Amino acid sequence: MTQLIEARDLALSLDGREVLRDVSLSIQPGEIVTIVGPNGSGKSSLLRALIGAIRPSRGTLTRKPGLKIGYVPQKLAIDPTLPITVERFLSLPRPVPREVARAALDRAGAEGLAGRQMTRLSGGQFQRVLLARALLVDPDILMLDEATQGLDQPGAAAFYRRIEDIRRTMGCAIVMVSHDLHVVMAASDRVLCVNGHICCEGAPELVASRPEYQALFGTGTQGALALYRHEHSHSHDHSHDHGHDHAHASQDDQTGPRP
Repeated sequence: MTQLIEARDLALSLDGREVLRDVSLSIQPGEIVTIVGPNGSGKSSLLRALIGAIRPSRGTLTRKPGLKIGYVPQKLAIDPTLPITVERFLSLPRPVPREVARAALDRAGAEGLAGRQMTRLSGGQFQRVLLARALLVDPDILMLDEATQGLDQPGAAAFYRRIEDIRRTMGCAIVMVSHDLHVVMAASDRVLCVNGHICCEGAPELVASRPEYQALFGTGTQGALALYRHEHSHSHDHSHDHGHDHAHASQDDQTGPRP
């Protein structure tokens, strides 16, 4: 099996209600795939099914034998009175050698945070620690469920550039659920637009031009895509400025409702 994950005619039901139907897709090694769609469209349910947390009501789902999956949740609640350092958090539920934990933090852009209290981290630092934890398994595929929720636009752009770097250095596939259309569309090799089923899929520019996508999100993403690619190809060095410029442009360009 060359694909990491393959779904055929998948359907998902939650509490007796069908949330997804007729989903067929495959995830190839090393690619970045983004799942977009409005609220309630079944994006997160699809991701949880791919991970194995939800059993399909029909259809088939096949994973490559021995597949290692790293997962970054949408959020994680930690008791604010619980004294736990980043390094200790990474060693739950099983101990992790210090050098392995530090290497994962470095890859996630969270270097220097090992001794910090989890409850004292900023939103961006917290998500990078969750990313580091997902990298501990040396994943074949990294799955992120709206991992930038709560971050500002520059913070989200910087986080996704970090994801691109991880794909390049570790060679793992990336599957993301996101509402940050202007950023993830440009950072993706392939986009799946979901609304109870897969409305359309393909390269970002192709999906952004499809009427099914525009009916959900408007036409603004295409302008933001062009700006992001132009800025992105010039330099990775000015990441904060780039993220800020990109966020400003995408807010101006994005005419459709946020998912």
